[in-house]
Amino acid sequence: MRCLAVCQSELVVRMLDEILLPSFEVEYLVESRPIVRRLHDAGINAHAADPRRTDTYLKADLTPGTCVIVEDTGRKSLKKVIDAVRDAGGTLIYVLGVGISDFRKREETLKSEFPELYYLALSELFGGPLLTEFSRSLTRLRVQQYQRFLADADRVLILLHNDPDPDALASGLALRNILRRTKQTAIIAAMQGVTRPENIRMLNLLDIHVDIVTPAQVAEYHRVAMVDVQPHYFGGTVDRVDLVIDHHPEQSGYSAVFKDIRPDYGSTSTILTEHLRAVDANISERTATAMLYAIKSDTLFFNRQANRVDIEAFSYLYPLADAAMIRKMEGAEITMERLEYVVKAKQSGRMSEQVFCAYVGHSPREDFIPYVADFYLQLENVKWTIVAGIVNDTLIMSVRNLGYTRNAGEFVRKYFSDIGSAGGHRAMAKAVVPIAAFRGKFGNLSPEAFTDRILGLALEFINEHHPSDKKLVRA
Repeated sequence: MRCLAVCQSELVVRMLDEILLPSFEVEYLVESRPIVRRLHDAGINAHAADPRRTDTYLKADLTPGTCVIVEDTGRKSLKKVIDAVRDAGGTLIYVLGVGISDFRKREETLKSEFPELYYLALSELFGGPLLTEFSRSLTRLRVQQYQRFLADADRVLILLHNDPDPDALASGLALRNILRRTKQTAIIAAMQGVTRPENIRMLNLLDIHVDIVTPAQVAEYHRVAMVDVQPHYFGGTVDRVDLVIDHHPEQSGYSAVFKDIRPDYGSTSTILTEHLRAVDANISERTATAMLYAIKSDTLFFNRQANRVDIEAFSYLYPLADAAMIRKMEGAEITMERLEYVVKAKQSGRMSEQVFCAYVGHSPREDFIPYVADFYLQLENVKWTIVAGIVNDTLIMSVRNLGYTRNAGEFVRKYFSDIGSAGGHRAMAKAVVPIAAFRGKFGNLSPEAFTDRILGLALEFINEHHPSDKKLVRA
């Protein structure tokens, strides 16, 4: 994120540099050349310029998305500086009061003439509040831009991944809320419907409707948004997208008018919680319940790929949600069908060096495979699980680990991205490979040979810098 700070004193520059780096890319404009020379010597990106001139900001490549901080020491020239910033296209303007005795009165005076600016007193700021306020303003600008862009569409398609999970379903509801649309004007859809028991229960309890669409039908919509998924997932069948919001690692090979991709977030619902809060949207109990359940589900209640922002979103949503409803949705986790595949994995699995690998054969549903991978990661002395099975003519592989060893996403990309779709986070990843392509690369392996081969690849990957000669043992 880029920030342009218009400062007069060296102390303020150094303070802002400590607060804003490394979250922001900061450039300082200072009138005094001696101060600029001292800042250069200290490695600070500062330039001498007249802050009252519009061309100063044009030369600095100011955009509407650039945060502009203007130091206010009480000088009358401040209004000329703000006018110059606005004339150059600046919209995110923060005035930082330094040494102003009555900053509330000063704020009222400035806002009467410039209602869109934000006034902050130096005495009130200690790093965190400043960063939080800037980040929220940037999010607000981003949301307002895509709100305006999608507003002229008769109908918007909110496209989810196949067999959508709680995070995708909740994100669809949240985006519809942000766009201020109904289920008739913002259609939540997927190319393959919901099959997992807990997700079906979520649909029924929260009255969420997911349409089934084909690639040809997607092309008929005036505007298309994707949540919790990116276009590469659909294998080239969706060639146009207007908005992408996702927490999975960013993929190349597509273009989007707007996108907000944050792979360090534990869920897409966390991102959309920030979007809702940035524009002060009212969050209904139904939407809050869906999003709270999604964050809890995608992060395994903060045991996987979660950070401070996920916890903050959870805390914000909790009083708005129906906790009893969430307990009802969670009641569908364990089924006899899933337990059958847990047993199959026990019978066919191998474990070595705290890595459990199993092939469960043909499965009628994809969700059995990640369920088994999550289940075995709970076992004592297991740090990695790799579970694979065949759904229709496709090999599905789920990889899980405890998050502090090597990267699961890198593992599947290294061995399977050349023959299918592969990717994920440090602690969880997935590969989707046509069975014919897998056999073309690895041969037509028996179930036991398959398990041994995949386990061998995992150990090779994990131990690239730590060789081990431990033998394989039956689980």
